[in-house]
Amino acid sequence: MIFTNPLWLYLMPLALVPFFLALQKQDGYPALQFVPLDRLSQGVTWALRTAGAVAIGGLVLGVSGIALRERVIQRFGQGAHIVLLIDRSSSMNDTFAGRQPSGEEESKSAAAKRLLKDFVIERKHDRFGVAEFSTAPMHVVPITDHKGIVLNAIDAIDRPGLAFTDVGRGLGMGLSMIDEDVLPGSRAIVLVSDGVAVVGRRVQESLRTEFARRPVHLYFLYLRTEGSNSMFATPPPGAEDTPQALPERHLNIFFESLRIPYHAYEAENAEAVKAAIADIGKLEQTPIVYTERTPQYDLSRWAYALAAIALALLLAAKLCARTLKPSWGNAHVS
Repeated sequence: MIFTNPLWLYLMPLALVPFFLALQKQDGYPALQFVPLDRLSQGVTWALRTAGAVAIGGLVLGVSGIALRERVIQRFGQGAHIVLLIDRSSSMNDTFAGRQPSGEEESKSAAAKRLLKDFVIERKHDRFGVAEFSTAPMHVVPITDHKGIVLNAIDAIDRPGLAFTDVGRGLGMGLSMIDEDVLPGSRAIVLVSDGVAVVGRRVQESLRTEFARRPVHLYFLYLRTEGSNSMFATPPPGAEDTPQALPERHLNIFFESLRIPYHAYEAENAEAVKAAIADIGKLEQTPIVYTERTPQYDLSRWAYALAAIALALLLAAKLCARTLKPSWGNAHVS
C-alpha cells in the first residue's frame, strides 16, 4: 500500500476527536442517579462517535492518495515468446486472386490481420512482439505481455505499404527482438509474407550465424497469390532453377538448411491461413514462466465513499434529534 500525498497522514490523529468530545448538546436535567442504565442510548452514542472517526479517517486517507502498489506475479503455463514478422509490401493489399479487393473480397493483409488478432487473443500465456518489413524492417512492439498494444500494432498491417520485400533484414530485426527478451521460455518467429524476395549470400550467412546462436523456432506462412509459383514445387527438367526465377522455392530451401525447428505453410485463401495459424498454436505449447502485472489501484475513491457514508449517518442522526420538554418545569434535554 502506498500514499501519493503522505503528508496528509499527519492529520490522522484528528480521527480520535469524536471519542473525547460530546456529540450532543448538554442540557441540565435533575436527579438522573436513579434512572436505569440505557444501553441502547450508549450503543447509539458509540456508533455515532465511531462514524465521526470513520468520516475523518476516510477524508484523510482520500486526500493522502491511498493506493495499492503495482505487483508482478510469476505464473506457469503453456506457450511461447513469439515475434510476428509481417510483410508490409504493397502486394499485401491485393486479394489472394491478385486484384484489388471489392465488395465482399478481402485483401491478404486484412485476412492476416483478422486471424492474427484471434491468435493473439486465444493465446492466454504467450508474450508477443511485432515487427514489419518492406523496403526496410520496422521495430513496432517489443516482446510484451500487454496484449492490447500488440492488437493495436496488428490493426495497422492493412495500411498501404511499399513496393519492395526485404525479408532478410526483416528476419534480422526479429532475431534482435528475440535477443532483447530476457525471460525464460520457447522463442518463435512467425513470418507472414506473400512476396518472397531474394536473400543475398552475405545476408544468408549472417542469418545462418545468428540462428545458430540461439534456439528459435521459425514458421513461414506464405500467402500465395493465385497463379504464382508454389514454394514446394520442383521445376521441370531444363527449367531455370535459380533464386531469381523461383525465389519462393529457394527461400524455403534456405530456411530448411538452417538446422532449426522450421515449418512452412502455403495458404491460398483465408481458411488456409486460419488452419496454418491453428497448427502453429498447437506446436507452441511448451512450459513457460510468465508474469501477470497488477497495475497500481487507486483506493482514495473508496476512502471518500466510506467517509460519505459515515457523514450521511451523522447527518441522519442530526435530523432525527428532538428536544424533550418535561411537563414539570422549564428544564429540557435533547
